[in-house]
Amino acid sequence: MTVGEPLEVLVVGAGPTGLALAAQLHAYGARFRIVDRHLDRTRESRALAIQPRTLEALAPFGVTDELVARGNPAVQLRMHLPGRTVRLPLFDIGVDDTPYPFLLFLSQAETESVLGSHLAEAGTTVERGTELVALTNEATYVTCRLRHHDGTEESVTARYVVGCDGARSTVRDQAGIGFEGHIYPQTFLLADLEVDGLEHGAAHAYMTEAGMLFFFPLGSPASWRMLAMRPPGTLGTESPVEIRQLQELVDRYIGERLNLRDPVWMTAFRLHNRGAKNYRADRVFLAGDAAHIHSPAGAQGMNTGIQDSLNLGWKLALVCRGAASNVLLDTYESERAPVGRNVLRFTDRAFTIATSRNPVLRLARTHVAPRVAPVVLRSTSLRAAAFRTLSQLAVHYRHSPATTEGPHPRSRGPRAGDRLPDTPGNLHTLTAAPGYDLLLTGPREVWDAGRIADAISGRGQLIHVHTLGMSGPWPGNTHCLIRPDGYIGYRSGSPDLTGLLRYLDRWLPHSGAERRAP
Repeated sequence: MTVGEPLEVLVVGAGPTGLALAAQLHAYGARFRIVDRHLDRTRESRALAIQPRTLEALAPFGVTDELVARGNPAVQLRMHLPGRTVRLPLFDIGVDDTPYPFLLFLSQAETESVLGSHLAEAGTTVERGTELVALTNEATYVTCRLRHHDGTEESVTARYVVGCDGARSTVRDQAGIGFEGHIYPQTFLLADLEVDGLEHGAAHAYMTEAGMLFFFPLGSPASWRMLAMRPPGTLGTESPVEIRQLQELVDRYIGERLNLRDPVWMTAFRLHNRGAKNYRADRVFLAGDAAHIHSPAGAQGMNTGIQDSLNLGWKLALVCRGAASNVLLDTYESERAPVGRNVLRFTDRAFTIATSRNPVLRLARTHVAPRVAPVVLRSTSLRAAAFRTLSQLAVHYRHSPATTEGPHPRSRGPRAGDRLPDTPGNLHTLTAAPGYDLLLTGPREVWDAGRIADAISGRGQLIHVHTLGMSGPWPGNTHCLIRPDGYIGYRSGSPDLTGLLRYLDRWLPHSGAERRAP
């Protein structure tokens, strides 16, 4: 057993959540390692869709274009009813404040491949076959015991440990954090395979008395992802899944002939709805499935995990650098735990409606909803509201301790705590560099250059100033401080920077911005 130089952060788990966290830590120059007990990355599809907000959040690392190139930005749903098929638009609502107004179908395997390649090109090694077996939370460090695949063990100390190690998180167990919730009684079948007789370029949902059946376009490692509920009274998760069983289920559910073939991956599983009691225990943090697991309704899981990590990574890096106090780390749970709870509630309700055997809900699911949905979805405003919720563009931190509305708040435009929109003028590209961004709108001459210099000096070159003139998202003379994760930390409708300076002195103080924390 060896003891190496103390790390700033140890990332446990190299799925999408851990890889995204590693990418952000690297961007901020943190000293970290990322380990995973598996010898290879995921080769199955598992999560299959990336939401617009996740694509935005990953764009500063230069990976989003590659993700989009590999994926399928589907915008159509085919709802198959007895005797007819209804064509429903999904995200065709002309949203102009994001560069990615679509749901990107892409397998988790491909997502991990892109993120892993980014880290490799940056010189970061994902240490596979390395398992965390124990950790001890101490006053100034966490002591961790790692076991390598050859049986050798290593003792590592780190200022912080982040558990991105999934639903059966060792980090969570070792930190003594509860994982509360329930398991659903239904068994589901999942397969990545080829399907003859199915229209390409759209997602397909079959609403039948026997049950619900879904096909989602993938492209890789197979053309289609199939998801179905195993009929009650049949075999459970311990029984192997065979292509013959899937074909029989499809024939039973829909009657029409779809030919299933060439499966890449098949599995049976049950779903949980569980959340961590806390997202932090002293120097140990949880993110992704280690903090929350739920049904795949709405394609929220992987996306929520990636956004957990991108809320946390820059905070860890700035605290380790000495540019911010430990209080900044307290905002991780206060900001992300409400998001996790909302996802758990939403997915639980959607899952219950979709799978209940209650006669009333079955009638609503198979007869009422399919007929009402086309009428409702003709409303652009309703589709826009649904899009912003599912896409996670509507996630905000307005009630966070790290969010402040300054004097004379504007009634128009995004508020403090909201995500910065991309319009007008490609604001996401403008603010993509690591650090904070100060946006100034209105005539250039109203802004006091001396006060601006006071705001940015001595803060480790972590604030970039942009004068937008009259083309910003707010009217008049407004200044906003954009956090490193793309959310508005401070906003004021006045050229007086006094409130901004107070905000910065709390969250990014002058002293110590250039030093490394011990």
